[in-house]
Amino acid sequence: MELIMVVAIIGVLAVIGPQIFTQTTKFFILGKTKFALQHEARAAMYLMTREIRQAQSNTIIIDEVSGQPYYSRIRFTKQTSGTGTSVTIEQNGTSLILIEGNTKTILNTDLTYLAFSFPESDDMTMLSVSMTLQEEIYGGALKALHMASEQVQVMD
Repeated sequence: MELIMVVAIIGVLAVIGPQIFTQTTKFFILGKTKFALQHEARAAMYLMTREIRQAQSNTIIIDEVSGQPYYSRIRFTKQTSGTGTSVTIEQNGTSLILIEGNTKTILNTDLTYLAFSFPESDDMTMLSVSMTLQEEIYGGALKALHMASEQVQVMD
């Protein structure tokens, strides 16, 4: 009788064990991906808003690179050491790119959406930045994170 109980318990564990392991692994991967996307989004948003704050408001142009979403590029001039430096932040495919003068920096490669806009049409010193990052997690499933930063104040 004891042997039958042991075999039954081992059988139940053999059936349920892999499912529990798979679910635990998926949960871990999902949490790790979410943390990584949040970290990447915060870092990219910090760099973008830092650059935008230094823009001269009368030089801001919001448009798009050909074949990219509307409002996915911002160009402006910022004042540095008495001279103006041109800055461009744009989406190119799945890459978020910062171009400052002749220096090109890829801020992220998991970008699916980027948009710049003026929340108030009569105030060119306030900008809104929105972006969505997306990464594959397991079995073709995707995890997306949308981040919006309202009211980036251009210091002019």
